Amino acid sequence: MSSTKTATLTLRISPEMKQKLKSAADHEHRSIANMIEVLIRDYCEQNKICVTNKNDEDGN
Repeated sequence: MSSTKTATLTLRISPEMKQKLKSAADHEHRSIANMIEVLIRDYCEQNKICVTNKNDEDGN
C-alpha cells in the first residue's frame, strides 16, 4: 500500500455552505475532508481537468 503525503488547506466559507458540506458528508458517511476530495475529483472528471501528480512524473 503506497502512502501519500497530505497537504493542509485552509479556507473560509459561509456557515450555510459549511452546514451543507457537513450534511452531504454525513449523508455519504464521509469526513468533511474526504467529501471535499470527492467533490473536487468528480468536478475534474466531469470537466476533463487533468492534473499530473509530481510524484507520478518522478516514478514514485
